[in-house]
Amino acid sequence: MTLLILGGTGEAREIADRLQGHDAVISLAGATRTPAAQALPTRIGGFGGADGFRDYLRDAGITAVLDATHPFAHRITSRTATLCQALGVPYVQFLRPAWMPEAGDRWIEIACETEAADHIPHGAVVFLGTGRQTLDRFTNLKGRDVICRQIDPPDKPFPFAGGRFLVGRPPFSVADEEALFAALGVQYLVVKNAGGVASRTKLTAARHLGIQVLMVARPARGDWPVVDTVDAALAWVNAL
Repeated sequence: MTLLILGGTGEAREIADRLQGHDAVISLAGATRTPAAQALPTRIGGFGGADGFRDYLRDAGITAVLDATHPFAHRITSRTATLCQALGVPYVQFLRPAWMPEAGDRWIEIACETEAADHIPHGAVVFLGTGRQTLDRFTNLKGRDVICRQIDPPDKPFPFAGGRFLVGRPPFSVADEEALFAALGVQYLVVKNAGGVASRTKLTAARHLGIQVLMVARPARGDWPVVDTVDAALAWVNAL
């Protein structure tokens, strides 16, 4: 068996750590310029669409795929699951549980990023914890003071007036996030419901500071096998 792990999340790295010695490779999309080192042989970069992915599975002798990409990488996940099903390659998605509001949280769920402007008044200070890849969906936030945090230094200007980039590499503690939000005067926090413990610190900080959170809902879950813990993902691998 040769296992392909589609990575990019902390859980994917943990799975790779625990599969050292197995016949496996982890693939990273290359969205981060200097990704953390992985415990398995690592492939970086896209596959070139469905045809390129099919060719890679064949050429690399891949016999099973564990998809541990970001919960919002739905296009990659859907394409991968569909192709694996057509080829008869065992496939499972690792999908960590979504965040749920706790007492004191001020959340408004929105279906997509473009809806954020409906809830944020002009002049407000807005912190985007959604990354740079969907920044174009926030162009209707003109007239607000928009701060977008990303891991790598920007390689192009901010796409609309009134916005700026903030470079920061996780993890961030609750205290770090509270100090940052207070210093910036953040009034609205926009995040995707990615789930996970490490990145929830910004939500805890927002609760402590009384910041309004706009939570982008997850894409609909597809009709393919899903596990929601690292142990369950490893059990799936060991059962192959």
